[in-house]
Amino acid sequence: MKPLEKVRVLDLSRMVAGGLAGMLLADFGADVVKVEQPGSGDPLRHWTTQGRPLWWNVYARGKRCITLNFQSPEGKDILMRMLPRFDVLIESFIPGTMERYGLGWDVLHNVNPKLIMARISGWGRSGPGADRPGFGTLVEAATGFAAMNGEIDGPPILPSFPLADMTSGLYASNAVMQALYHRDVNDGEGQVIDVSLFESLFSLLGPLPAEYAASGLIRTRQGSRSSNAGPRGCYRTADGSWIAVSASTPKMANRFFEAYGLHDLFADARFATNEGRVRNAEQLDSAICKAIGARSLAENLEIIERNKLTAHPVQTIAEIEADGHWKNLGLTVDVGQGEHAVRMHNVIPHLSATPGEIRWPGGELGQHNEEIYCGEFEMSRSDLDSFRSRGVI
Repeated sequence: MKPLEKVRVLDLSRMVAGGLAGMLLADFGADVVKVEQPGSGDPLRHWTTQGRPLWWNVYARGKRCITLNFQSPEGKDILMRMLPRFDVLIESFIPGTMERYGLGWDVLHNVNPKLIMARISGWGRSGPGADRPGFGTLVEAATGFAAMNGEIDGPPILPSFPLADMTSGLYASNAVMQALYHRDVNDGEGQVIDVSLFESLFSLLGPLPAEYAASGLIRTRQGSRSSNAGPRGCYRTADGSWIAVSASTPKMANRFFEAYGLHDLFADARFATNEGRVRNAEQLDSAICKAIGARSLAENLEIIERNKLTAHPVQTIAEIEADGHWKNLGLTVDVGQGEHAVRMHNVIPHLSATPGEIRWPGGELGQHNEEIYCGEFEMSRSDLDSFRSRGVI
């Protein structure tokens, strides 16, 4: 028995944020039916590596795939017939789009009062900028993240993966669980969940508003340094590898200095306190660069492991895959059979009594049309063929 085994989700979203939210629900047993536009499908299908839609395979894992043009009158009618059998609907269109299709909350709620509607957008559902395109890259620039990310004298740096989308997907799946709990425990009705990419990522930046309101402080780019503690950064070894150091407590900082023979730093008043180490980070970094840079990766690792320092090599996926610790814990898993198997991150978090499971990788466009339309909603095969020929399905 999976924790969400009796929950049914209609996933109308596109791209990463909604895809991740639906994936997380599917991992723990929800029946997630992915609805795509006939002929084209979700744009994630076109994010390919050597011709393989690996992003799609991961974010659509465990979902059943159907096609439906719900913008058409007939498609909208089919969607309305399906709606009463679902607990959750996920959408990620620009605000106002569902209303233009005649599928706003008031309409859906009237058809299924217990429905939970998770709505993901770039900038929120109201306000003068709500109808702007909401790609994650724009949000990563707008939230203050990019302004803080990069080297001190370099340009702002955007993340190389869809950080804002992924953050929003996590918030959305969590909110769905909260809304389901409220509905079922209180024998109540459904509700609307409003998740914006901007607010989701902005919330991860921590006390920026508090700092600004209290002192006028605007955080700027610091490379890998921290404005809260030191030493902290990435340092190159003699053989060209990199080691990340985060000695964020006085105890760990002193242990690091002692392990590397940096005894002069103990007696230097500039580095006696955490505040001093942050204030004099450039001089501190210079000493650490010399200490780590004089040794190979293996020599540094021997010091780190022997002294239990809070430092670790900067790794690539190849090194992570070879790590015995993660092999033991099953960090990644091959899903599918033979040449069609796709390696992906395993289900997290780990539940002791009702663990999640990846049932299959993201499937073909419309793969489950007949199974769902004919098997569950009693559509005849001739009607299915007719709808398909007219681009409704």
